[in-house]
Amino acid sequence: MDLVLKNCKLINETGEYYIKLEDGRINEISKTPLKSEKIIDIKNNYVLPGFIDPHIHFRDPGLTQKEDFKTGSLAAANGGFTTVIDMPNTLPKTNTYKALKEKIEIAEKKSVVNFELQMGHNTLDEMRKMIELDPISVKVFMDLESDESLEKIFHDLSILNKTTKYNGLVAVHCEKKSIVEQETEKLKQKEENPAIDYTYARPAESEDESVRQAIELARANNLKLHICHLSSSKSLARVKNASKSMPVSWEFTPHHLLLDNSAYNIYGTLIKTNPPLRPKENSVKISDLDETSIIGTDHAPHTLEDKSKDTWTSSPGIPNLETVVPLLLTEVNKKNLDLNILPKILSENAAKIYGLKNKGKIAQGYDADLTVIDLKQKGKFNIEEFKTKAEYSPFDGWEYQGMPIMTIVNGKIVMNKL
Repeated sequence: MDLVLKNCKLINETGEYYIKLEDGRINEISKTPLKSEKIIDIKNNYVLPGFIDPHIHFRDPGLTQKEDFKTGSLAAANGGFTTVIDMPNTLPKTNTYKALKEKIEIAEKKSVVNFELQMGHNTLDEMRKMIELDPISVKVFMDLESDESLEKIFHDLSILNKTTKYNGLVAVHCEKKSIVEQETEKLKQKEENPAIDYTYARPAESEDESVRQAIELARANNLKLHICHLSSSKSLARVKNASKSMPVSWEFTPHHLLLDNSAYNIYGTLIKTNPPLRPKENSVKISDLDETSIIGTDHAPHTLEDKSKDTWTSSPGIPNLETVVPLLLTEVNKKNLDLNILPKILSENAAKIYGLKNKGKIAQGYDADLTVIDLKQKGKFNIEEFKTKAEYSPFDGWEYQGMPIMTIVNGKIVMNKL
């Protein structure tokens, strides 16, 4: 069915627009009325290119008590996201041809939004097979690897880059394994370990050193580097400097931008995550967002039981898909963030880095992936109203102003609160 959206406001444009959607694409954008079988009045709210989350964990297969592709993609749609990129640390890991093929089949059956999958690393032969299934990139958890192992992984990826259709993009979790092990061992000597100790067990130094190493390895092997969930101000300065001479990008999570490690004293292990929240003096902040930034939620749900264990054994991860956009819009309303950069940080930049063709912009011929936001809507987050299986959030009860009210995926409305 054709669809026309009328009375749409567009970022950086004056007046109201009509947007015609046809066969899953944006067919026409006009200030004069357009005809269609179905017309929806957007009521002078802003229409943005559909949001893209480059970092989610839908736990499917193997950990579906925490989330699955159905509930996770419904949470994505509810939060205004039209495309998500899933990580490979499921059960089994998505680091074989068989596991990647199985996950593709699961996602195709369950997902209500567009999806892409990252693959984990393995032997060169196994990775060659996986590349045939078109994973969006390769994910490396540097906190789980020795220096020698990392040298080999990046070298193998450089071979793949030269000999297959692999796009040369490697996404990395940057924490230095040796530093984390050393600091954790020290802290475990104490009689008690309150939740905030987790911050010091995985200090900013471990991220800073790992980021430095990732930049060196990517540069030496001619790879494109994407730093996941960047949380240290020193690392931010380092990647900005590196970006002048090599392809490197980075993403920020809402929890690293809006919370510091004093929050452990309020929320305990509910906000345990990797990398952990930083002391205020080391943390990244809303003011660090600019038009080159990317938001990645690192949506990583667990059961309440998993989150309620002790400092060391509780599971790291925070669900973010349904809170991040209202949190950012609240910052816009507080004049802490420029509305005009939202299309870039929530859509266009991720589309560019990950090579998502026909996504990230509102333009004729682009995919009909759109998100409508209401800048005026006020409320309080209520975890019971979320679509995710997660029953916790540090932002539960926070007040917000601004909310995604419609999500359109390939021309189909998948969430509507207009």
